[in-house]
Amino acid sequence: MRFFKRYFITGLLIWIPLIITVWVIALLFSTLESVVPSFLSSQSLFGYRIPGFQVLLVLAVVLLTGLLGANFIGRTLVERWEQLLGRIPLVRSIYNSVKQVSDTVLAPDGQAFREAVLVQYPRQGAWTIAFLTGVPVGEVADKLGGDYVSVYVPTTPNPTSGFFLMMPRQDVQVLDMSVDAALKYIVSMGVVAPVTVKALEAGHEAASVVDAAHDIDQLDDAGGKH
Repeated sequence: MRFFKRYFITGLLIWIPLIITVWVIALLFSTLESVVPSFLSSQSLFGYRIPGFQVLLVLAVVLLTGLLGANFIGRTLVERWEQLLGRIPLVRSIYNSVKQVSDTVLAPDGQAFREAVLVQYPRQGAWTIAFLTGVPVGEVADKLGGDYVSVYVPTTPNPTSGFFLMMPRQDVQVLDMSVDAALKYIVSMGVVAPVTVKALEAGHEAASVVDAAHDIDQLDDAGGKH
């Protein structure tokens, strides 16, 4: 039984990451394919099914939209389209909210999720990892009246859901780790130890020293042969 458990667990450690990876990719592909209307499928256009055709079609449309939206005419069309959506009551609220979030998170110069922090939540003495998203503004900042920051506290193991909190800056401790490392730590429920930025820099420096020493040895060997 001990022999069986040992090698069975070893097999699980090999297969579980692979299966979950394939499942996530398949879910992503099926989601993208569901966006394409049925009359644009390869079955309707060519008479036979081409795997991944609808996904490539979605990617091509997104890329083409980005190319068009980067010039003056494209930006003008997008502005007219947003003005049209802004006149529809229900659509206006949903579209504007989603656009603000996507512009903040996906913008190359955006400040969302730039730092991992340590906060006490849901009570004093219980600590969790959160992400700094900004500072309160407008009426909220006036009501708070102090130096506050906005943080997002993700849930485990699904970090896409969580809680938005506004906390005093003095109660937030900035961590010396990247956002990716903090996300891995959250998703793994604390099993995967996070690597700090200083440790990464030290590792790169050590690797550079080793590579330099290796190059020097090769030059010395070459010189000795000559």
